[in-house]
Amino acid sequence: MARRKSGREVNGILLFDKPVGMSSNAVLQRIKRIFNARKAGHTGSLDPLASGLLPICLGEATKISGFLLDADKRYQATIKLGIKTTTGDAEGEAILTREVGHYSNPKLELVLAEFLGDIEQIPPMYSALKKDGQPLYKLARKGIEVERKGRNIKIHSIEILAAEGDLLELDVHCSKGTYIRTLAEDIGERLGCGAHVALLRRFSVGPFSGKKMITAAQLENIAEEGGFEALDQLLLPMESALVNWPEVRLSQDVAFFLKRGQAVMVPKAPREGLVKLFAEENVFLGVGYIMDDGRVAPRRLLNSA
Repeated sequence: MARRKSGREVNGILLFDKPVGMSSNAVLQRIKRIFNARKAGHTGSLDPLASGLLPICLGEATKISGFLLDADKRYQATIKLGIKTTTGDAEGEAILTREVGHYSNPKLELVLAEFLGDIEQIPPMYSALKKDGQPLYKLARKGIEVERKGRNIKIHSIEILAAEGDLLELDVHCSKGTYIRTLAEDIGERLGCGAHVALLRRFSVGPFSGKKMITAAQLENIAEEGGFEALDQLLLPMESALVNWPEVRLSQDVAFFLKRGQAVMVPKAPREGLVKLFAEENVFLGVGYIMDDGRVAPRRLLNSA
């Protein structure tokens, strides 16, 4: 007999402000314990060096987390010029030191413009990507380097926030799969001095902004003072992750058949793509897609619907 999972059935999304020094998995386990949640997942890890927005999906919201993995991100990065490290960030050892010249803002703008738009990026060895089932960072720690295929990413914008001496502070809006460490190294090479990420903070993931993040200390205080009822008030509804998606509203009868896996006809439904599904009384059902014949089919439905 399968062992029943322990914990509460709690559903929703927490916008957590990950502190520097903690792994994303450590954060996930801590929040899962505080909420006593039966199930939890995050929406794309942040390196221990990085801080900022880490949406945590609890319960049925884990079924939506994959769609946030594909979302655009926004970071504020402090790049130290003149030093290249083994990891591409401040946690690594310096492997190359070069003199940093004087770079005017116009020159920096020209260099940064070369990275805008669709570009190919080689993932770093110190990453969670796998080679024959082995994470690359584990191979890197053994001094092993393997060939990595380039990945197509998109840099929507790069804004200079500050540039003084050997420090360059940037605001970067990018697509999924972008490694800011690699971007920093590539910018350093283009400037002829090398570089690494000294500080990194994420401010947005898809529709979520860091303005509503909750810190570890705040979470602990709320848990102690208000218990589960107060904690649950912090959670955003699952459909908030899909706020910019088109929606399809279903009658009770039509929702009955769709929840049993059948494609259904819905008047005035979008003609293509993914959609968020709602039953009567604004009940969120999950994600569907439009078939070639115009019917709406289920893609990822919630058990709680």
